[in-house]
Amino acid sequence: MIRLLLVDDHPVVRAGYGHLLEQDGDMTVVAQAGHVDEGCALYVKHEPDITVTDVSMPGSSGLELVRRLRERNPCARTLVFSMHDGEMLVRRALELGALGFVSKSSAPECLIDAVHAAIEGRRYLSPGLPQRLLQGAGEAPGVESLTQREFEIFRLLSRGESLADCARSLHLSPKTVSNHQSLIKDKLGIATTAAMAHLAIRHGLIQPEAC
Repeated sequence: MIRLLLVDDHPVVRAGYGHLLEQDGDMTVVAQAGHVDEGCALYVKHEPDITVTDVSMPGSSGLELVRRLRERNPCARTLVFSMHDGEMLVRRALELGALGFVSKSSAPECLIDAVHAAIEGRRYLSPGLPQRLLQGAGEAPGVESLTQREFEIFRLLSRGESLADCARSLHLSPKTVSNHQSLIKDKLGIATTAAMAHLAIRHGLIQPEAC
């Protein structure tokens, strides 16, 4: 039996795809979490075979969860399941060690296929995503130059969160976040958080209404 941890901030959505996965017959959901910190704690408690996470959640993103789980256990198997499926997000997830990325607009069986691929150690992209991403084709070199910590701060600031809110979400000091913000602006060649938001929208990291 494949033991699953589901991380998504929408309980109804979690229940829906949890039921879908368990209907396959050889999977069981051992825990569910609504944010990254809870996901990390439940991973330690239950040691699931596969962790399936959304990207966009309050505070840290699912990408940060992938990073933290892989840092704790280099063999941790993770899948990203999200409505945000821009090429940069997909590539970032794969670079951090996720074994697959499934768009929530995909057919239901795609998530089941992704879990089976991950348990075998194979990478999986849902059919609507260009398979060339597995080869790391280049795009948006400015944003790709950001470290994962900088990327998380960039994403949160682009959503309109304050330095203090960002610091709380990432368990950092406001001064550290402010220093990172300056480095991010230098790397991206931009001067304002509004410019950050426009860049994030252009690459599918946030929705326009999030600004």
